[in-house]
Amino acid sequence: MNKFTKYSVASTINEAQDTVRQYNKDGFDRDHIFVLTHSKEGTDYVANYTGAEKIGVSEEGVLTTLANMFRSRGDELRAKMQSLDVPQSEAERLEEELDHGKIVILASGGR
Repeated sequence: MNKFTKYSVASTINEAQDTVRQYNKDGFDRDHIFVLTHSKEGTDYVANYTGAEKIGVSEEGVLTTLANMFRSRGDELRAKMQSLDVPQSEAERLEEELDHGKIVILASGGR
């Protein structure tokens, strides 16, 4: 299977939910649709509301997860996105969006 990651930015939780639904209609499994906000609590809330997942150990790998314990939140967010094959330059751009209160939605694993 070819690995493919699709991502977008939402301004509201309702936009994020619409994007999660669209990615699911596009053929991505719900287990492979992820959301990120700048705070861990925000990510938990949005994931619960939208039915999406949080990027965890199975996506990041054990070493990245351990390293994230010692990283700044921005570095951690970029590492999480890169673990889903988002290019570094895009991860940096998306992290800036998170700094401005946006929600990032990612779908991984091909279609």
